[in-house]
Amino acid sequence: MADRKRRTPLKDMFYGAVTVGQRGQVVIPAEARRMFGVRPGDKLLVFRHPHIRGVLLARVDDVQALLEELAKCPALVSGVIGQNELSSRSG
Repeated sequence: MADRKRRTPLKDMFYGAVTVGQRGQVVIPAEARRMFGVRPGDKLLVFRHPHIRGVLLARVDDVQALLEELAKCPALVSGVIGQNELSSRSG
């Protein structure tokens, strides 16, 4: 099982600051676009962050690929979710 204490350092997750324009648009920094393969015309899903006032972006095709992989092994996913729920209740 992965060590939950190992985290990516903040400096490796930070790509800079952006300003929201008059029309609500932001420019994703070039380094982040390169890192995640975001190209002009790509569709992104926008999620609210579960714990802070922030947003998360994910490429539609990446989310679709993840969902397809998860659909191939529902018993495995259900088992992991069940284990997580049990450990949450006991901890």
